[in-house]
Amino acid sequence: MPEPSSAGPIDVSERVHLLDALRGFALLGVFISNSVTWFSGRALLPREQAQALNAPVLETVVSALYAFFIDQKFVTLFSFLFGLGFSLQMSRAEARGASIVPVYRRRLGVLLLIGLTHMFALWVGDILSTYALVGFVLLLFRQRSDRTVLTWVAVLFVVLPLLISFAQRYGPELLHGQEEAARAAKVTRDEDAAHRTALLTGLSSDSVLTSQQANAKFAWQNLATPGRPLWMCIILGRFLVGLWAGRKRLLEDVERNRKLLRRILFWGLGVGICVATLALVLNLRNRGTPMPVSPRPWMVGMRTLREVGYLFMGLGYAAAFALLFQKERGKKVLGVLAPAGRMALSLYLMQSLVSVWLYDGWGLGFVGHLPMSRSVLLSLGVFSVQVVLAHLWLSRFRFGPAEWVWRSLTYGRAQPMRLASASPARTAH
Repeated sequence: MPEPSSAGPIDVSERVHLLDALRGFALLGVFISNSVTWFSGRALLPREQAQALNAPVLETVVSALYAFFIDQKFVTLFSFLFGLGFSLQMSRAEARGASIVPVYRRRLGVLLLIGLTHMFALWVGDILSTYALVGFVLLLFRQRSDRTVLTWVAVLFVVLPLLISFAQRYGPELLHGQEEAARAAKVTRDEDAAHRTALLTGLSSDSVLTSQQANAKFAWQNLATPGRPLWMCIILGRFLVGLWAGRKRLLEDVERNRKLLRRILFWGLGVGICVATLALVLNLRNRGTPMPVSPRPWMVGMRTLREVGYLFMGLGYAAAFALLFQKERGKKVLGVLAPAGRMALSLYLMQSLVSVWLYDGWGLGFVGHLPMSRSVLLSLGVFSVQVVLAHLWLSRFRFGPAEWVWRSLTYGRAQPMRLASASPARTAH
């Protein structure tokens, strides 16, 4: 009986071109979301000031389109692909007769280190550290049945969010009374507003040191926010949907799964659009009204409904992308994004570096001043340049620079970086 081969990084020829292109597509949406909310400082502005930026008709339309089609949908898709990638790595490790656990733990540990460095040294909105922490929990599901996995998806998307939301909303009232609970909620909200104002002031400074100190302080203050457990539950649920899709080879064998993908497309976009429409109507209806100190009962349930809508819409996007990718013209157009997907970690970190320079006071100083439409255009311009750079880089190298560091630290040795001029791997790519 042959000995199990050790796990190692996959070769270029083993990559699934569709998954790379879809990851590049998701990265674009994530970048737009990060730009219009956090990099631009919109999430840090007082509500009245943020609404003033959206007052022109063009900005109102762009804001509505962003909320309808982009907000949280692409980060959902990105998380789904993380879980699917885990399934893919697990199946390849099993084919080699190796265990995925030791390598994957090291892989997550390195990702956690990269994420924490990114969060405290560059940008507070890091998602890598959260993915790494939740990834350790994902390992517990590697041998669970599909039924168990999907049951946990329902629990994580519906049951736990509702329980946590209602506990956060009504628990203080039951324990301390309505008046005391309202006072505590106002204190918490005022503290959060003060933290955001301090961060915006720091980012507006013309000193790099002041900006990054404010960033690190805000990151530390928000490590244990009350909403973080709910956020991590949602991310784990997205990972598990990706794990299930990977087991079904949903995006590896599109032809065999064409009927299922069409159903996912129909239900995903159908449910996602219905929820997005309801959310948009409620937002327009309540625009200009003061924010209540404590969320109203319908708001608690609406938060859970929105997460379900994000999941369905994200899956609908994945199915539409996969089906379009099977057409010759679709593959030619969408395949342009594949190198960006292969270098997603490098481009994600580059986006933070470039955006900090674009928006912070020591750079071009756009933070808190740029309307949403211009942030979107700026994001599209930066990402277009990144796609070109990714094509040029991967014409010579096997990995992006950050991916090379990640793999080298994971396997404890420097990975071969350059592509041989006549290697089969390059020919396959």
